Amino acid sequence: MNTRLRLAALLLASAAALSAAPVSFDFKDPKGVNAVSFHLDSLLEPIAGTADGVTGTVSYDPAAPAATTGKITVAASSLKVTNSTMNEHLLSAGWIDAAGHPEITFAIKSLDNVKTDGATTKADATGEFTLKGVTKEITVPVTITHLPGAFGKRINKPEVGGDLLVVRGQFSIQRADYGIKPGQNEDKVSPTIDLSFAIVGSAPNA
Repeated sequence: MNTRLRLAALLLASAAALSAAPVSFDFKDPKGVNAVSFHLDSLLEPIAGTADGVTGTVSYDPAAPAATTGKITVAASSLKVTNSTMNEHLLSAGWIDAAGHPEITFAIKSLDNVKTDGATTKADATGEFTLKGVTKEITVPVTITHLPGAFGKRINKPEVGGDLLVVRGQFSIQRADYGIKPGQNEDKVSPTIDLSFAIVGSAPNA
């Protein structure tokens, strides 16, 4: 009997471990909704825009959110502002240099100050942010919402299983830190770039 009990306990433990395994979420959105917003609040000419070329993967375990890892990539060429001339300048070699440095990335190294309430986790994500070929370690406050079984509902196919992971956050960087016209045109282009994001990753059932 003791042997049977030990075997049953081992099987239950194995099942629990499998159910708590991390899941890989794909942030190349099948609906094309994912985007990052940016804002430069200069004195004469506040500038706002978006970047919709979001891809990447995040490994997330709802039983262990602090173990989250992953990398989000934004295509530099997808950055857009409403004025076409300003947009050309933005993507040029002197500014973002989309041709020479086609990817803007954030690679998660750790999650700290993790607080989970139901399906939502708030934490400080520390990682390597790369822009225009310059990489710096930054910390970004994030809110992560895990939505089990919601993938099919989002694509209007309720019969399809799978989970969603929504990641929200905002942070600021100094353009001089990334070699973007440091000290120049600060009356028209703020030295501070404010960024915000609300992006969704999908993990459809195989």
